[in-house]
Amino acid sequence: MSLLQILCRRLLLAIMVVFGVVVVTFIVSHLIPGDPARLMAGEHASAQTVQHMQHVLGLDRPLPEQFAIYVGRLVRGDLGLSIRTQRPVSEDIRHFFPATIELSLAALLFALAFGLFLGVVAAVYKDTWIDQLARVISIVGISMPAFWLGLLLLELFYNWLGLLPGTGRLQEGLAAPPAVTGMFTVDALLAGEWGTLRSALEHLALPTFTLGFVILGIIMRQIRSAMIEVLQEDYIRTARAGGLSPTRIILGHALRNALIPSVTMLGLTFGDLLYGAVLTETIFAWPGMGNYVVESISSLDFPSIMGFAVVASLAYVLINLAVDLSYLVLDPQIREIG
Repeated sequence: MSLLQILCRRLLLAIMVVFGVVVVTFIVSHLIPGDPARLMAGEHASAQTVQHMQHVLGLDRPLPEQFAIYVGRLVRGDLGLSIRTQRPVSEDIRHFFPATIELSLAALLFALAFGLFLGVVAAVYKDTWIDQLARVISIVGISMPAFWLGLLLLELFYNWLGLLPGTGRLQEGLAAPPAVTGMFTVDALLAGEWGTLRSALEHLALPTFTLGFVILGIIMRQIRSAMIEVLQEDYIRTARAGGLSPTRIILGHALRNALIPSVTMLGLTFGDLLYGAVLTETIFAWPGMGNYVVESISSLDFPSIMGFAVVASLAYVLINLAVDLSYLVLDPQIREIG
């Protein structure tokens, strides 16, 4: 099967998943108690005003017609008008989503770097004290609730030691770098604003550790398990007998093959980070989608909630599509299987 055929099949499956998410979000929005027209018109609005608002929103039409209008707006990139901010939801998402992406990417890189290192070391030194220590770190990471870890880090590094800032993305009074990606660390680096970059990294440290430590244990256990299995293969014994250095055997042969069953988990983990960031952002007052959604839920802002669900699901699907295609890079033989 050609690469183009594989890509088309994966894209078709992704479109079906996104359509399913759209259907579910539409149904849920009609099952949740509350009247969006009343919320937008105001608590003291007259019945005629509420009725007019229902007509404007299309809520007085049959459900199939409402769904068709909803899908048509989504195709055009129109996610509706936020009840709380009175701005287009798409504009709010463009404003808040880069902060969540920055936090999620930083947490994934942190967890991936230390998870890979601990997993490889634990597999190479299996059943030694190094392996036992790595497994303890893994268990602590998996079992530690993110909100509890975040509060502990705030108390230690912000309240007691005063080493790191506790909330926000930049030091108070410091201007944001020129917007290119919306991620302050990247934008500050591109602009050469080193003071802004340092402040952004300092503010990113605690939420990154909180969010990344939770998944570090998962990555470490997966890599360790895959590495132990790969290190027992015949071609590894042959490579050792051929006189290859341990570093080349582990990094050049064993790790690459161990990554194949781990890539799926890594892709799903990044998708989970987008949802898991909601709690972390609330703890550290990180101005991303997490805070935005929590405030939207509190005010029953249906368009914002639905918009976040659709965008996050689309990101999740695209990540999994990238994971599927990465198999072809790690192991080209998968193309023959299709």
